[in-house]
Amino acid sequence: MGNAAVAAAAPATARPIDRFIVTTALTGLAVMAGLIALEAPADRVWLLLIGAGLGIALYHAAFGFTAGWRNMVTRRRSGGLRAQLLLLAIATVLFVPVLGWAEGLGLTGISGTLAPVGVSLVVGSLLFGFGMQLGGGCGSGTLFTVGAGNLRMMITLLMFVVGSVIGTMHLPWWLERPGIDPVNLTERLGVFATIGMQLAVIGILASAVLWLERRRHGSVDRALMAPRDAGAVTTLFKGGWPLLWGAIALAVLNLATLLVAGYPWGVTFAFGLWGAKILQATGVDMAQWSFWTWDYPALALRDSLLVNVVSVMNFGLLLGAMLAAGLAGRFNRASQKPLSGRSMLAAVVGGLSMGYGARLGFGCNIGAMFSGIASASLHGWIWFACAFAGSILGIRLRPWFGLDQPEGR
Repeated sequence: MGNAAVAAAAPATARPIDRFIVTTALTGLAVMAGLIALEAPADRVWLLLIGAGLGIALYHAAFGFTAGWRNMVTRRRSGGLRAQLLLLAIATVLFVPVLGWAEGLGLTGISGTLAPVGVSLVVGSLLFGFGMQLGGGCGSGTLFTVGAGNLRMMITLLMFVVGSVIGTMHLPWWLERPGIDPVNLTERLGVFATIGMQLAVIGILASAVLWLERRRHGSVDRALMAPRDAGAVTTLFKGGWPLLWGAIALAVLNLATLLVAGYPWGVTFAFGLWGAKILQATGVDMAQWSFWTWDYPALALRDSLLVNVVSVMNFGLLLGAMLAAGLAGRFNRASQKPLSGRSMLAAVVGGLSMGYGARLGFGCNIGAMFSGIASASLHGWIWFACAFAGSILGIRLRPWFGLDQPEGR
């Protein structure tokens, strides 16, 4: 999430509800649910609603990754990054037992997010981390700010789609570079050892960023439970959530995704799929690209978007964010300033880098990092480290594009 997302999701309990936007979002959800029910299995309707819940949580908690990483690098404020680490800790405790004991729990047909470790992962995550600082948001941040009406992020999303399609063209070549098969830590260590190890790593990282913040400022912001502007019920519906609320909601909703869909939350596969369907509609033979002949991509390309789990959840996320922005009375408020040429260029470069990087790196901050680490896949941790390194480079280039380094979550 970037500065636009922070502005969009700032507490708005004093603002009147935008009834037109709320009605539009609810109508959109109802129509989409009806169309999905006619064409797809019933679980897709539930996934649409889970996606909407994710959009609401992301918006109301101003929960993202981009600004949190930037604040740590530029200001040594760790609140956003600590919220992300808390999210990973909660998800680890929820996911690892479910995945490790799935057979004993009678949960057949579910699997975690696993991916190979190699050159493709390293290059892709570096590119993604770089791009998210210029584009203004990560995978989920781009979606929920578009849902809230941010015009600049619409440019980022469009370029995200373009970059993703290009990535599908090149991915087979990248997969031939050196690498190893997916590493499932739970299979190697067992459930309890994996939980303990991951929580220990998260604890070490949290202690390190706390030390850096205290060293710079002499104190630590209480970002996880920042005071609310209003009562709990009002805050729940109108926004200004503490980051703790956001972390809990996202972890629980991702677990719900796993149980309903059979695999965890992802975002970016849909972007490449959307672009491929557009090209196919214009007469391009997508079968000439190896990626789109593989079993799952080929099936997704043949099916309706209303059947594809990732697309359905993305649609729900967009509409959920719109609903949240309407309840907060802030729809489109982050897009009022005219866009400079350099700012639009940054959105283009950032979107292309994220799209291409997400395909090479097997996902974004959600699919690769959040769901990957929750699934105890080694690739999730490597993605985290490499994307953070790429993000540092993107942060250094922001001033050249006329992008400030604002305070935020």
